[in-house]
Amino acid sequence: MSPLETPDDRLQQAMKLVLLATLPGLLALFWLYGWGILINLVLAIATALLVETMVAHLRRQPLQPPLRDGSAVVSATLLAVALPPYCPWWLTATAVASGLLFGKHLYGGVGKNPFNPAMLGFAMAMVMFPQSMTHWPAHGLDFATTLQQIFNIGLAPDAWAQATALDSLRLNKSLTMDELFASHSAFGRFGGRGAEWVNLAFLAGGLFLLQRRVIAWHAPVGMLTSLFVISLVCWNGSGSDSHGSPLFHLLSGATMLGAFFIITEPVSGARTALARVLFGVGVGLLTYLIRTWGGYPDGVAFAVLLMNLCVPALERFACDRQPQVNP
Repeated sequence: MSPLETPDDRLQQAMKLVLLATLPGLLALFWLYGWGILINLVLAIATALLVETMVAHLRRQPLQPPLRDGSAVVSATLLAVALPPYCPWWLTATAVASGLLFGKHLYGGVGKNPFNPAMLGFAMAMVMFPQSMTHWPAHGLDFATTLQQIFNIGLAPDAWAQATALDSLRLNKSLTMDELFASHSAFGRFGGRGAEWVNLAFLAGGLFLLQRRVIAWHAPVGMLTSLFVISLVCWNGSGSDSHGSPLFHLLSGATMLGAFFIITEPVSGARTALARVLFGVGVGLLTYLIRTWGGYPDGVAFAVLLMNLCVPALERFACDRQPQVNP
């Protein structure tokens, strides 16, 4: 690292690499859902830049530094890929604005936020607009119909949404796993239809970040290991009371996005190695519990926010177990 490089320069470089690492996942989502994901992305980034500009103006701060570090663009990008691809434009704007205002600027800006801004925005949107947040498409739409759907222009198309694989499994009462995979279009080969490839794409991006040492391995390994173990312990084969195989949970929902792009956020996450592992383990366990017995189909956002609250305790626990060096 150059001695002339400032912390802001290092943060900006890290944010660029994170954005680059999201490209495989974005391409997979575009292949699966079409233009909706790209319009979501443009709306989210535009909202984030507008919020950053307004906050800088209200605080009478120079405009360039808040926009230069790229953290707001990264939060907007992660939130855009987590939202339903054809949600109304105002939902995307509300989620991004809420995440940045209540998840970052309320606490003083970059480096001071106790919660992950993207996941806080997602959770607030889920609580406020649950129906719109569960409106996932069964297939992609053409560009004109996408604009019509997102901006509510004219008559919106009917019968194009379906429950996700996680939601269908959570509500299932009678069908076996084999019957669900054979009869329900939301299920793919191992996990959610298309979500398998999206998760693998975000896994590839996450491995790129690990290789470039932008993130550490502790939290992702902790999350994926705990999610695998608890889903293996609770797995009941293909019975109607099965909660899904370990592979199903690893390749459905926002698992890989959460493991490599969300819980590795350096400010709201843990900092020491042991605390990072425990943080990841907690997110994995809570994600499974919420998916299986909670009120929401994918529990990554709420699991991350709950574990954000535990970070101070995890850090104290980790420090207490560090070997003491005699003077």
